[in-house]
Amino acid sequence: MRIDSDIKLDFQDVLIRPKRSTITSRKDVDLTRVFKFKYAEGNWTGIPIVSANMDTVTNSLVARIMAYNGMLSTMPKEKEHEASVLKNCATTLGLDSNFCPSTRFICIDVANGYIEKFTDYIKQVRKRQSEKIIIAGNVVTPEMTEALILAGADIVKVGLGSGSACSTRMKTGVGYPQLSAVIECADAAHGLGGHIISDGGCVTPADVVKAFGAGADFVMLGGMLAGHSENGSEFYGMSSRKANEKYHGGLAGYKAAEGLELKLPARGPIQDTLDDIKGGLRSACAYVGARSIKELPKCTTFVRVNRILNSSLHEYKQ
Repeated sequence: MRIDSDIKLDFQDVLIRPKRSTITSRKDVDLTRVFKFKYAEGNWTGIPIVSANMDTVTNSLVARIMAYNGMLSTMPKEKEHEASVLKNCATTLGLDSNFCPSTRFICIDVANGYIEKFTDYIKQVRKRQSEKIIIAGNVVTPEMTEALILAGADIVKVGLGSGSACSTRMKTGVGYPQLSAVIECADAAHGLGGHIISDGGCVTPADVVKAFGAGADFVMLGGMLAGHSENGSEFYGMSSRKANEKYHGGLAGYKAAEGLELKLPARGPIQDTLDDIKGGLRSACAYVGARSIKELPKCTTFVRVNRILNSSLHEYKQ
């Protein structure tokens, strides 16, 4: 047993310090990025926001709206064949998947990215699909980020227990504060020519900004994109009892359910939320003098705080 006494931070532990800026209008901020990957052929250009591979978040309609906005989506494992006809949509594979997807993006997704079998499987997929953009996760430490990239991943998905429908931390006590995980894993990935996705922990557009400011190349959203007209009010984690009953015939006796089942209030069209996120990103860039989303980490200085909001009148919010 050992204790790491270094302070680790979540998104709610910090604010971003404003800086002198020459940007005269938020509309001048460029949210698109051009990515070149370590292994995959060609480039990808777009706004690096990704809808999570949860069946109560990403469906064909949501994927089309994400693509319309120049963003990415990841189709749940259970709907992998739908991804092949959609633009900017990743097919999700588990360790038991044995087919070769036709999509350009492949998301290899497991709850525990630390098992040796996972690293071996990434090597196999890279060997079979050398031209594809491979996303793999989830992990939260720089050492494992490096291991997945060296195994063949172009993009490592970072986050453990930080999702709004995830109960892993309550059931297992395992996890890592998301802001620190992003900072440490991004540094490791970029040193090898790889990229990371910050997956989980975002509650507001400000959290998306903080993830990018911390060095995330992409930000994946689940709860923030759930509960809209296009995907309904039902929201549950993919390790929940309901998801296991729906797709695996029930929860195996040796497992604990590590996902919550929630009923969300109606949030209206998902486009409104995407516009709100994009607006927040542009405004943040203007506050710190970043002319593009790629410049945001270089312009970001985090300030540790004990409160980020004055919520004294929030009970009167309409």
